[in-house]
Amino acid sequence: MSITVVEPDLSDAVDYHYDRFPPSNLNFGQLMKPLAQAASALARYDQMLKGMHNAEILLAPVRNQEAVISSRMEGTVSTLDEVLRLEAEHTEDNEFSATEHRLDTIEVFLYSRAIRAAQSSIRAGAPVSLWLVRAAHQELLRFGRGARLAPGEFKTEQNFLVDRNRRKVLFVPISPEKLQDGLDSWIAYINDDTVETLIRTALAHIEFEALHPFKDGNGRIGRMLIPLLLWQSGAISEPYFYMSGYLEEHKDEYIDRMRNASAHDEWTEWIVFFLRAIEAQAKSNLKQAEEIRSLYQELKEKFRSILASQWCTTALDFMFTHPVFLNSRFTTTSGIPQPTAHRFVRLLVDAGILRIIQPAAGRRSAIYALEPLLSLVRAGS
Repeated sequence: MSITVVEPDLSDAVDYHYDRFPPSNLNFGQLMKPLAQAASALARYDQMLKGMHNAEILLAPVRNQEAVISSRMEGTVSTLDEVLRLEAEHTEDNEFSATEHRLDTIEVFLYSRAIRAAQSSIRAGAPVSLWLVRAAHQELLRFGRGARLAPGEFKTEQNFLVDRNRRKVLFVPISPEKLQDGLDSWIAYINDDTVETLIRTALAHIEFEALHPFKDGNGRIGRMLIPLLLWQSGAISEPYFYMSGYLEEHKDEYIDRMRNASAHDEWTEWIVFFLRAIEAQAKSNLKQAEEIRSLYQELKEKFRSILASQWCTTALDFMFTHPVFLNSRFTTTSGIPQPTAHRFVRLLVDAGILRIIQPAAGRRSAIYALEPLLSLVRAGS
């Protein structure tokens, strides 16, 4: 997490690598094997994406899973269930109440929403740009503790990366006076298609973290950018490739590799680590995507048997996209006739496929969960 420190302990701090990005000392011989392995694993995962009839429906819950894990790396802890319930209870325009939901849960939900907004912008033709980065940051920090930390605005004071106990500074990012030059160089680099895509993504990620352009939220924005850069470059056909699971599991090495690149010009070693992360995460993501697709097919048959209706696939698609949902939202926005939608919910509860999270009471709508999908995604959080 990035904070401003009054009297920082700089005894072990690493300074930003002024005038050394992009690096010119890469050992391409050392990169060949991990690059080939990462590219192969990513291609197999992308083939799975291409085979999905609607990746957004099937993998929407994985976006929330990424938000949970990436936020947890910064000390913001919530569960997938909490985030999905908040999502069910709030439309895009609703305001939040810290009395109804924990601040950590709201912040994780906002991260998920920032990912979705950035994906939508790129799908509409916008490139990864400083505008997109600032818009994502503004959404990320628009409520709660982050609202006081200049959402969407680049830093004007020096910030620091500190250890978990906030006793020592680990890294001193670029100074505010040099930030704009650094950001301009970063944008130019991510658009340099003469550099191999995975290597470019690895270096773009470490450079963004080293610039640390915001007062807070830099780690989350930096990890959010990884799939967007891969998607924009054509390395993946859909933006559903999230790496926080691997990076959290190897967090100490993740931080050390980034520090050593700046301190000792170990850029090649950083790229090797990043490529191994891509390879491992691609294999993990492929396994999860296959399990989700199999579950979808299994539930499709069950919905047909239980519901016996032309609307069964519509119901399944709604519930897969919103695995925790308000009954009122399902009956009014799914496109299914309301009497039929009410009947569906009763039948699926009786069959043990839907779990009641909150029963209806007065004007308060019931909340249901598609438990088979939640159980599957929850296992990876």
